[in-house]
Amino acid sequence: MAQQKIYFLSDAHLGSKSHADSFETERKLCRWLDMAKSDAKAIYLLGDMFDYWFEYKNVVPKGFTRVLGKLAEVSDSGVEVHFFIGNHDIWLGDYLTRECGMILHFEPFVTTLGTRKFYLAHGDGLGDDSLSFRFLRALFHNKFLIKCFAAVHPTLTVPLAYKWSYSSRENGGVQEYLGEDKEHLVLFAKQKIVEMPDIDYFVFGHRHILLDLPIGSHTRVIILGDWIRYFSYAVFDGEKVELLQFEE
Repeated sequence: MAQQKIYFLSDAHLGSKSHADSFETERKLCRWLDMAKSDAKAIYLLGDMFDYWFEYKNVVPKGFTRVLGKLAEVSDSGVEVHFFIGNHDIWLGDYLTRECGMILHFEPFVTTLGTRKFYLAHGDGLGDDSLSFRFLRALFHNKFLIKCFAAVHPTLTVPLAYKWSYSSRENGGVQEYLGEDKEHLVLFAKQKIVEMPDIDYFVFGHRHILLDLPIGSHTRVIILGDWIRYFSYAVFDGEKVELLQFEE
């Protein structure tokens, strides 16, 4: 079968206690990758694939053996695999590129796929200028603090990171769709098409909601859902993007 389709997926949060069965989620994601590999030209993973990821110089987090091996297999088969940082898996080094063959993205990425132009990003912070977000972003990207964190033994830092991630999700919850006039990513896209009117699709993760919204004569905003509640993804067949849920 000709490899022509482009797949998009985000927010698997592998390792999170929010999963009813984290190992089964990982197995299901591997089945999805097998399905996508059969006709994919490229796969874009738009952030927060891991609930926590921190690369030390010679060590990476325990676990995720199945999915990392499957990603390497997909990449080795000739399918491009693009990996975007999210707000849970910020601290990437060269491991995923060197061992799994993935292409890393640390910023939003604009690309033409077929005859359509895409704006791709995880989505955290886009359209959100709150002081709390700016503070956390500055904290998590501070090189000195990252070195200090790396100096602490993982026995202490890894459980702490998972506990913080889980508690913030459980205490804050996942906000449902706020509406076209309040949803940060929709507002960001509407502002962005003023300066980039040729964008056909804005594709985001981060919000854990499913959304396919037209915002102009030819432009749509796609928010990919997650793999905690929805097991959702999007596929571009060369003409249109469709949001789907994986049931296998």
